[in-house]
Amino acid sequence: MANDRSEGPAAAGARPAATQQTIRWDDTNLKSSYANVCNVSSTREEVVLVFGVNQAWERGRAEIRVQLTDRIILSPFAAKRLADLLSNVMREYETRFGALSVEAGRPGEQPESRPTR
Repeated sequence: MANDRSEGPAAAGARPAATQQTIRWDDTNLKSSYANVCNVSSTREEVVLVFGVNQAWERGRAEIRVQLTDRIILSPFAAKRLADLLSNVMREYETRFGALSVEAGRPGEQPESRPTR
């Protein structure tokens, strides 16, 4: 087996100069999906995001069927990074276009006023 140690400052414990890394995004297998429903569950080892489409917009239905389409399983570390990225994107979006309400209702519909506690 060849000796991979270097004989210089790195061998004496000093760190080598940082090299610039380039990330190349390979989108040859990229799949696009639309979702208007997301559910999240977790265990100690993973965070699971399940995406789907709810096509029933009528109120008062006894049953709403959601077609599940995609499942993404993340490590807790990747999930934390995703949460941070999404928070930043939504903050920028609301700064640019105004605050969003996540109250249940149809898209574009103002949520019903509720008494404050």
